[in-house]
Amino acid sequence: MADIPDDAEQLSLTQQEALQQYVQVTNKEPKEAIPLLQRSQWNVQIAIAKFFDGEGPDPVAEAMAAQNVPRMTARHENLQESLVAGAFSSPSQPKQRTDAAPRIVPQPPMAHRTPWLLGLLLAPFGWGWRAASTLFRTFWYILSFLPASIRPRAVTSRMSSGFKDTSGRRMLMPQDTAARFKREFDEEYGPSDLPFFEGGLAQAHDLAKKELKFLLVLLLSPEHDDTASFIRETLLAQQVVDYIKDPANNIILWGGNVLDSEAYQVATEYTCTKFPFSALVCLTPKEGSARMGIVKRLVGPMPASTYLSELQNSVEKYGADLDGVRAERTAQQVSRNLRTEQDSAYERSLAIDRERARQRREAAAAAEAAESLAREEAHEAALLESKRSQWKRWRAARLLPEPAAGDSKVVRVALKMPQGSGAGRIVRRFAQDAPVEELYAFVECYDRLRAREEGADDDAVANDGQDCSTVEAPEAYEHKYMFRIASTLPRVVHEPSTSATLWERIGKSGNLIVEEVTGGDDESGE
Repeated sequence: MADIPDDAEQLSLTQQEALQQYVQVTNKEPKEAIPLLQRSQWNVQIAIAKFFDGEGPDPVAEAMAAQNVPRMTARHENLQESLVAGAFSSPSQPKQRTDAAPRIVPQPPMAHRTPWLLGLLLAPFGWGWRAASTLFRTFWYILSFLPASIRPRAVTSRMSSGFKDTSGRRMLMPQDTAARFKREFDEEYGPSDLPFFEGGLAQAHDLAKKELKFLLVLLLSPEHDDTASFIRETLLAQQVVDYIKDPANNIILWGGNVLDSEAYQVATEYTCTKFPFSALVCLTPKEGSARMGIVKRLVGPMPASTYLSELQNSVEKYGADLDGVRAERTAQQVSRNLRTEQDSAYERSLAIDRERARQRREAAAAAEAAESLAREEAHEAALLESKRSQWKRWRAARLLPEPAAGDSKVVRVALKMPQGSGAGRIVRRFAQDAPVEELYAFVECYDRLRAREEGADDDAVANDGQDCSTVEAPEAYEHKYMFRIASTLPRVVHEPSTSATLWERIGKSGNLIVEEVTGGDDESGE
């Protein structure tokens, strides 16, 4: 026996006994068994069933097991009693006209461990019992080969029973039990078109409740004399088979052999007193929104027409209620789908609005970035123009003066200024050792030189009369000439070099033209 943990010492004596029984059967640790027993209301049978078959929601079975509610029994009354009961019954408490159909989960056999000392004392008796049972079964088997005239009646009735000898049937899982029942049924009566449910009654019960179908429970006893005739003449009748397998009737057929544990429990809970037994189960919305009730019992042998008529009447009677519940569920599903579609459309619209807002934010950010870049470029252009103007003033003050008229070491240059400058043709003399860059500086600062000669230096006025000789060169600035000077015949472009002299490049005199250049012209000229 497993030791009870410290947290289980606070349990009552009944709860500790239930814990010990559960641990003996399942061989689980007590700390793992206590939560399951608590969810099962400390009912050992329900807890063991949940352990073997899987835990599922079954509050009705747990409540009934916890409160030990007795099963409803059949009640007979005459007309006078019915009238009296109807007169004094309260209209707020409707009378239940059908017996409840409980959800049955097969219970595994309880394993009781015999103390080793008692087992040792009873071991000789157990060996003797097994030896006697073996001899008895052997004797019974030998008697089955005797002629029918002298064969014992018990042996004859056992051989003519509906099923094979099922003594010592091993308990299986519900799916395996259903497969064994179907296999034995087909072996005894031949292959049939009956759509037996391939699972336990609990699964069939849940399926019928979920899909609003009828559950036809069939219980057979192999040792009953009417089993074979009922199956061949009634159950396997073509009209009965066609009605059961018709999808329009919404019937789930579950069959069981009472020699199996599950079917025996079903027979006990459904109050089966005679075989063959059939029960039609369905949801009874008028008696409870989640209540499954037995709406029809078909007990004992009966003609196929009677069996079929009883089924049809019950299906037609309670089919309207199921149709109403089915329509209500359909309306709820349609409403749920419509709400889901509306939510999806709202989410899509919200996503579109978010995307548009994101695009607007990105466009605004891009516009702001472009505007900022334009401001920076304008600022840089203004700064560059300011430095360019400062450089012109600084360079104009440092131009070499024109040599005297009688000086022979000069280079005479005739410059044709570009159109639009207003200068036309300019003739000036330079020293022979003056660099070519001096010629470029003269052309660049010609407008200032002319303004100085005319006494209208705009920059001097703009700088509060500051003398150009005091202007310093702008910092971090490299001046670029936006024109080029070239000779015509032959065409030679003279670059603004500070090392090459005018004498070396032009000679004693030369006719040159000043050409304005752009970025593309500059690259082609290079």
